Amino acid sequence: MTSKIMIGLDGHGSGERALAYATKLAKVIGSCELVVVYVIEWSPYSFQTPEENAERHKRREEEISTAMDRVINPALASLKKAGFSAKGIVRHGHVADTLNDLSEEENAEQIVVGRSTESGLIKRFFGSSTANLVMHANVPVTVVG
Repeated sequence: MTSKIMIGLDGHGSGERALAYATKLAKVIGSCELVVVYVIEWSPYSFQTPEENAERHKRREEEISTAMDRVINPALASLKKAGFSAKGIVRHGHVADTLNDLSEEENAEQIVVGRSTESGLIKRFFGSSTANLVMHANVPVTVVG
């Protein structure tokens, strides 16, 4: 049976660390498929005119294309070069909720994410995406420092 690991990328060093760890883990597990995911923070809750909605849709499509080119495709290339079966997904939404939902859709057995180095008052009040994911995920979450 093939295991499936989902890797949350952020376009920064923490995502690269998560990718490196998941690659090592997949080598240990053996038959493993990797799913790399980049979530663009986005809220559906805004009231706009039809023209603004059309512009927003265009921006969303551009953001997805940029994320694929800059984050997902390089990760997929390195994984495939290393001999792994991998696919990439870019979605808009709340990071923790989207990763959790995708883990269910993809039947992933665990999620690997990197710990961000952000700090400050906002993080203390609202928490981080990683912390929210750890508290609410339906599958095990590995956080790479």
